Amino acid sequence: MTAIDVQLKGTTLRMLSSAAPAAEVMARLDTRLSAPLYRLVAHHASTEARIIARHADHCPVLAATPLLGTLRLAKTVVPGLGSYGLDNLLGYYGIPKPAGRHRAMPDVEVTTQVLARLLAEGSAGGRWRTLLELDAAAALQPKRPATDPEAEQRALF
Repeated sequence: MTAIDVQLKGTTLRMLSSAAPAAEVMARLDTRLSAPLYRLVAHHASTEARIIARHADHCPVLAATPLLGTLRLAKTVVPGLGSYGLDNLLGYYGIPKPAGRHRAMPDVEVTTQVLARLLAEGSAGGRWRTLLELDAAAALQPKRPATDPEAEQRALF
C-alpha cells in the first residue's frame, strides 16, 4: 500500500490488518456463484482479471466468469472522449460523484449507472443485440498466471 492509496481510497494498513485474507474472501464469494451465464462488471476489468487470476485456485467459478469492462464499452460507445476514467464518464453522463468515491460500494453504484447508460446507448446505436456481441466489444476472460513447469513438476513428487 502506498501513500496515494491511503489518500485516494482512505484505506490504511490498520484497516487491512483486521481484514480477512483475499483468498478467504474470494473462496466465500465463489461458493455463492453458479455456472457463469453472467458477467462480472468492472471499470478497469483488466486489473480485476489479474487479481482473480492470482487467486484462481480459491475461486474457480469466479475465475471462469468473463468480465465486462465499462472502460472498453465506453471506448466503443463514446469514441474520441479523450479520457475514459470513471470520473470523466460520470461527468459525461451527468452522474454525480458519490461521497466516498474510490471506496468499494460507491464505486460499484456509479459503475452500475455508467454501465446502464453504455448498454442503452450501444444497443440503440446497433452495436450489440446479443450477449455474444457485447462480449466481442468489451469482455475479458480472467487468465491463470503462467506457472513454472519445472516447479510444478517438482511439486508432484
